[in-house]
Amino acid sequence: MRILPDKYKWLLKENAPKMLVEALKHYGELEHAGKGSNANILGWAKEVGVSGWYTDDDIPWCGLFVGVVAKRCGYAFSSAKVLAAREWANWGIQADTPKLWDVLVFVRPGGGHVGFYVGENDKAFLVYGGNQSNAVGFAWIDKSRLLAARRPKYKIAQPANVRKIKLSEAGILSTNEA
Repeated sequence: MRILPDKYKWLLKENAPKMLVEALKHYGELEHAGKGSNANILGWAKEVGVSGWYTDDDIPWCGLFVGVVAKRCGYAFSSAKVLAAREWANWGIQADTPKLWDVLVFVRPGGGHVGFYVGENDKAFLVYGGNQSNAVGFAWIDKSRLLAARRPKYKIAQPANVRKIKLSEAGILSTNEA
Protein backbone atom coordinates (compact mmCIF):
# COMPACT_ATOMS: atom_id res chain seq x y z
CA MET A 1 0.00 0.00 0.00
CA ARG A 2 1.15 3.47 -0.79
CA ILE A 3 0.63 6.16 1.83
CA LEU A 4 -2.67 8.02 1.65
CA PRO A 5 -2.40 11.71 0.74
CA ASP A 6 -2.57 13.93 3.82
CA LYS A 7 -6.05 15.21 2.96
CA TYR A 8 -7.43 11.64 3.21
CA LYS A 9 -5.51 10.42 6.28
CA TRP A 10 -8.58 11.08 8.43
CA LEU A 11 -9.96 7.86 6.96
CA LEU A 12 -7.27 5.87 8.76
CA LYS A 13 -8.86 6.91 12.07
CA GLU A 14 -12.16 5.33 11.04
CA ASN A 15 -12.12 1.84 12.53
CA ALA A 16 -15.29 0.70 10.77
CA PRO A 17 -16.93 -0.50 8.62
CA LYS A 18 -14.71 -3.50 8.00
CA MET A 19 -14.91 -2.87 4.25
CA LEU A 20 -13.36 0.58 4.72
CA VAL A 21 -10.47 -0.84 6.72
CA GLU A 22 -9.86 -3.60 4.16
CA ALA A 23 -10.15 -1.34 1.11
CA LEU A 24 -7.68 1.23 2.42
CA LYS A 25 -5.00 -1.48 2.55
CA HIS A 26 -4.92 -1.40 -1.24
CA TYR A 27 -4.55 2.34 -1.86
CA GLY A 28 -2.35 3.00 -4.87
CA GLU A 29 -2.52 -0.52 -6.35
CA LEU A 30 -1.85 0.17 -10.02
CA GLU A 31 -2.72 -1.78 -13.12
CA HIS A 32 0.11 -2.45 -15.55
CA ALA A 33 -1.70 -1.49 -18.74
CA GLY A 34 0.34 -2.46 -21.76
CA LYS A 35 3.14 -3.97 -19.64
CA GLY A 36 1.55 -7.21 -18.49
CA SER A 37 -0.99 -7.43 -15.72
CA ASN A 38 -0.58 -6.66 -12.04
CA ALA A 39 -0.32 -10.02 -10.25
CA ASN A 40 -2.28 -8.69 -7.26
CA ILE A 41 -5.26 -7.69 -9.41
CA LEU A 42 -5.19 -11.07 -11.17
CA GLY A 43 -5.01 -12.66 -7.70
CA TRP A 44 -8.20 -10.84 -6.74
CA ALA A 45 -9.88 -12.38 -9.79
CA LYS A 46 -8.82 -15.83 -8.61
CA GLU A 47 -9.96 -15.07 -5.07
CA VAL A 48 -13.49 -14.12 -6.18
CA GLY A 49 -13.76 -16.95 -8.71
CA VAL A 50 -13.46 -15.19 -12.07
CA SER A 51 -9.85 -15.90 -13.03
CA GLY A 52 -10.98 -18.10 -15.92
CA TRP A 53 -12.40 -15.13 -17.76
CA TYR A 54 -10.64 -12.20 -16.09
CA THR A 55 -7.18 -12.55 -17.56
CA ASP A 56 -5.86 -8.99 -17.98
CA ASP A 57 -6.00 -5.91 -15.77
CA ASP A 58 -6.76 -3.85 -18.86
CA ILE A 59 -10.32 -5.22 -18.45
CA PRO A 60 -12.30 -2.83 -16.21
CA TRP A 61 -11.83 -3.91 -12.62
CA CYS A 62 -13.82 -1.52 -10.41
CA GLY A 63 -16.37 -4.27 -9.64
CA LEU A 64 -13.57 -6.75 -9.02
CA PHE A 65 -12.09 -4.44 -6.39
CA VAL A 66 -15.44 -3.98 -4.60
CA GLY A 67 -15.95 -7.75 -4.83
CA VAL A 68 -12.63 -8.72 -3.27
CA VAL A 69 -13.18 -6.24 -0.43
CA ALA A 70 -16.71 -7.57 0.16
CA LYS A 71 -15.49 -11.19 0.09
CA ARG A 72 -12.67 -10.55 2.56
CA CYS A 73 -15.20 -8.98 4.91
CA GLY A 74 -17.65 -11.87 4.66
CA TYR A 75 -20.31 -10.30 2.43
CA ALA A 76 -21.84 -12.45 -0.29
CA PHE A 77 -22.16 -11.41 -3.94
CA SER A 78 -22.64 -13.13 -7.26
CA SER A 79 -19.24 -14.00 -8.70
CA ALA A 80 -20.93 -14.33 -12.10
CA LYS A 81 -21.80 -10.62 -11.94
CA VAL A 82 -18.91 -9.19 -9.90
CA LEU A 83 -17.26 -7.50 -12.89
CA ALA A 84 -20.45 -5.82 -14.13
CA ALA A 85 -20.38 -2.52 -12.23
CA ARG A 86 -24.10 -1.84 -12.66
CA GLU A 87 -24.95 -5.22 -11.09
CA TRP A 88 -23.76 -3.84 -7.75
CA ALA A 89 -27.03 -1.81 -7.81
CA ASN A 90 -28.70 -5.08 -6.69
CA TRP A 91 -26.30 -5.87 -3.84
CA GLY A 92 -26.95 -5.27 -0.13
CA ILE A 93 -29.80 -2.95 0.80
CA GLN A 94 -30.87 0.34 -0.71
CA ALA A 95 -29.34 3.41 0.91
CA ASP A 96 -31.67 6.38 0.48
CA THR A 97 -28.94 8.80 1.55
CA PRO A 98 -25.36 7.75 0.74
CA LYS A 99 -23.17 7.47 3.80
CA LEU A 100 -19.59 6.55 4.65
CA TRP A 101 -18.49 3.48 2.74
CA ASP A 102 -21.76 2.73 0.99
CA VAL A 103 -21.31 1.19 -2.43
CA LEU A 104 -22.13 3.76 -5.12
CA VAL A 105 -23.00 2.69 -8.65
CA PHE A 106 -22.66 5.19 -11.50
CA VAL A 107 -23.44 5.35 -15.18
CA ARG A 108 -20.60 6.17 -17.57
CA PRO A 109 -20.16 6.10 -21.33
CA GLY A 110 -20.19 2.47 -22.39
CA GLY A 111 -21.12 1.01 -19.03
CA GLY A 112 -20.98 1.68 -15.33
CA HIS A 113 -18.64 2.29 -12.44
CA VAL A 114 -18.73 1.24 -8.80
CA GLY A 115 -16.83 2.42 -5.74
CA PHE A 116 -17.19 3.45 -2.11
CA TYR A 117 -18.65 6.68 -0.71
CA VAL A 118 -16.08 8.79 1.13
CA GLY A 119 -17.95 12.09 1.18
CA GLU A 120 -19.56 14.73 -0.98
CA ASN A 121 -19.86 18.38 -1.79
CA ASP A 122 -22.86 20.06 -3.40
CA LYS A 123 -22.12 18.73 -6.89
CA ALA A 124 -20.14 15.51 -6.58
CA PHE A 125 -19.36 12.43 -4.54
CA LEU A 126 -15.81 11.61 -3.51
CA VAL A 127 -15.44 7.94 -4.40
CA TYR A 128 -12.72 5.49 -3.39
CA GLY A 129 -12.42 2.55 -5.72
CA GLY A 130 -10.50 0.47 -8.17
CA ASN A 131 -9.76 1.34 -11.77
CA GLN A 132 -9.90 5.06 -11.09
CA SER A 133 -7.10 6.47 -13.23
CA ASN A 134 -5.94 2.83 -13.52
CA ALA A 135 -5.37 2.56 -9.77
CA VAL A 136 -7.08 2.13 -6.42
CA GLY A 137 -7.71 5.68 -5.34
CA PHE A 138 -10.04 8.64 -5.11
CA ALA A 139 -12.18 10.34 -7.77
CA TRP A 140 -14.82 13.05 -7.75
CA ILE A 141 -17.92 11.86 -9.65
CA ASP A 142 -20.85 14.11 -10.53
CA LYS A 143 -23.97 13.34 -8.49
CA SER A 144 -26.08 13.31 -11.65
CA ARG A 145 -24.35 10.05 -12.68
CA LEU A 146 -25.46 8.14 -9.55
CA LEU A 147 -27.51 5.06 -10.41
CA ALA A 148 -27.75 3.48 -6.94
CA ALA A 149 -26.40 3.65 -3.41
CA ARG A 150 -26.21 0.32 -1.60
CA ARG A 151 -25.31 -0.52 1.97
CA PRO A 152 -24.04 -3.83 3.31
CA LYS A 153 -26.45 -5.91 5.35
CA TYR A 154 -24.44 -5.38 8.52
CA LYS A 155 -24.20 -8.58 10.51
CA ILE A 156 -24.57 -7.07 13.99
CA ALA A 157 -25.47 -3.42 13.64
CA GLN A 158 -24.57 -0.50 11.44
CA PRO A 159 -21.33 1.03 12.76
CA ALA A 160 -21.85 4.37 14.51
CA ASN A 161 -19.44 6.14 12.14
CA VAL A 162 -21.54 5.36 9.04
CA ARG A 163 -22.65 8.90 8.32
CA LYS A 164 -23.06 11.52 5.63
CA ILE A 165 -19.83 13.46 5.18
CA LYS A 166 -19.87 16.97 3.73
CA LEU A 167 -16.55 18.05 2.27
CA SER A 168 -15.60 21.61 1.46
CA GLU A 169 -12.97 20.61 -1.05
CA ALA A 170 -13.60 19.97 -4.70
CA GLY A 171 -11.62 18.32 -7.40
CA ILE A 172 -11.65 17.72 -11.11
CA LEU A 173 -14.69 15.63 -11.98
CA SER A 174 -13.99 12.23 -13.45
CA THR A 175 -15.83 11.73 -16.72
CA ASN A 176 -14.94 8.14 -17.60
CA GLU A 177 -13.41 5.64 -15.19
CA ALA A 178 -12.63 2.97 -17.80
